[in-house]
Amino acid sequence: MGTAATGDAQHLEPPGCAVLVVGCGNLLRGDDGVGPVLVRHLWERGVPDGARLVDGGTAGMDVAFQMRGAQRVVIIDAAATGAAPGTVFKVPATDLADLPPPQGLHTHSFRWDHAVAFARWALGEECPTDITVYLVEVAGVELGADLSAPVQAAMELVIDRIEGDHLAALRPAAALEATVEFTADGYLRLDAALAASRFPSDAVTAVVRDDDLWLIPLRGPRGGGLLLKQRNPAGDRSLLIREVIADRAISGVAGAFWDDATKSLRIPLPGRREPPG
Repeated sequence: MGTAATGDAQHLEPPGCAVLVVGCGNLLRGDDGVGPVLVRHLWERGVPDGARLVDGGTAGMDVAFQMRGAQRVVIIDAAATGAAPGTVFKVPATDLADLPPPQGLHTHSFRWDHAVAFARWALGEECPTDITVYLVEVAGVELGADLSAPVQAAMELVIDRIEGDHLAALRPAAALEATVEFTADGYLRLDAALAASRFPSDAVTAVVRDDDLWLIPLRGPRGGGLLLKQRNPAGDRSLLIREVIADRAISGVAGAFWDDATKSLRIPLPGRREPPG
């Protein structure tokens, strides 16, 4: 094995980030995989600048070293306390402060608490102090099983909490009012800022209601719907809506507004309906 010259050696640090989200657990064992599954759902929503998502799996030591350089850390793991399946626990900061040092652990027996304790031992003063832990009570951990309904519902609640408390502030802001462009070949164009702030997963449902075109964000492509495709290097997006507005002749720039009550972008349709036949 060769050695690098001292003058050429580089000390590589993990990239720093404002928020690190880590999902711990075993994807192959039903509800025990809630952490990694949650991370995948967040990834589909779109990862804002300043955030990093990590599938921690069962490798607690790796999770510990991933924490270096993070300002805030959020960890999600499964729990088996005997509570009702789907119960969500948010671990108090005082409990984290009292964690004992890890001793006599096998690498495959690491849990979230071992990862935090090991990070404090391994990173010392470089270990983040702002750590939030969410635990979701399991219903079953059978090999090859999917997430149970209670855990699936609990995961959605935790996703909303993480988005609101940690990720929303990192996403680019967009005005409540905007403009979009209808093209003659049946596409709708959105500029990069509007698409990134309102549709980070690039997946939407498009429907016509009350003479408005509604674009409703979806969690990700696995939920179906339509895809916002990247149109240019600047990040502008285009959406094929020809079939949605098939009976209307629409072309040109139109006003749009974000309806916070329905969580949708609403576009009053400027075109007229084509007469049947």
